[in-house]
Amino acid sequence: MGLDCRPGCVYVDGTVGEGGHATAILNRTAPDGLLWGLDQDPVVLQAAAARLAPFTSRFRLFHRSYAQLGEILTEAGEPAVAGILLDLGLSLHQLQRSGRGFSFQGDEPLDMRFNPERPGKTAADILNRATPAELEKIFREYGEEPRARRYARLVVEARRQHPFRFTQQLVKLVQQAQGPGRRTGEKNPATRVFQALRIAVNRELEELALFLGQAPAWLLPGGRLVVISYHSLEDRLVKKKLLAWDREGLMRRLTRKPVAPSREEVQRNPRSRSAKLRVAEKVGEKEKQYGQTGDPPIK
Repeated sequence: MGLDCRPGCVYVDGTVGEGGHATAILNRTAPDGLLWGLDQDPVVLQAAAARLAPFTSRFRLFHRSYAQLGEILTEAGEPAVAGILLDLGLSLHQLQRSGRGFSFQGDEPLDMRFNPERPGKTAADILNRATPAELEKIFREYGEEPRARRYARLVVEARRQHPFRFTQQLVKLVQQAQGPGRRTGEKNPATRVFQALRIAVNRELEELALFLGQAPAWLLPGGRLVVISYHSLEDRLVKKKLLAWDREGLMRRLTRKPVAPSREEVQRNPRSRSAKLRVAEKVGEKEKQYGQTGDPPIK
């Protein structure tokens, strides 16, 4: 996965989810590597705790955003770690079992908060209260939706009759606005709208930008950052930051182009088809002083 995991080191899974990546990290760092897992969703943290239980004292879980890693390091008296992983996709639980409206396959409350315990706007709040201009901006910027203005106008018209509460209300509105003629196999027209609302609700791009602004300080020399993104907005932020670090001599890009899943991996896990993996390694003091010697291979 690009982390170059080794025994005796501390690694961070900043989006631990249900513990899939964390399990792999702990297996590769046996017998004494440590894993710190962060997640905003308290339910998936419980699932991760159960899955990682066999590793006993080799892991710690935190109900925090990955952008708060600096606070955790300070509290733990740990200056930096050997590697950080972010997988920015939704967990299977969130899509299929959370009941918070992340998926448009069923009919669930339009919540979309990663952390339902934290006060904040839900997707329904945004749909029912935002101005047409605000809705258009959300759909256009976060969903890259070409029909953003039309959808915004239709949302405002529809909410006058029936405030938005459930996912299928929004799905039906988008389908009606789309009209007949969608070809089999095309992406559901609601995909971009749901993505836009989820990003707005959780301030995902702001969280990622905040993390990227501090990540090098949280890594030991030679430590690696691995980010798996699933849409162009996230990947663009990561790409630009990794390029800037590389030019500054702070981090060395180990992936000049993003690594995409193989055909076999997509067949096993169709949700991975849009994944893009990027890796960077923190430059040590000697490398800063004498220059870099080339890119080591991804492990």
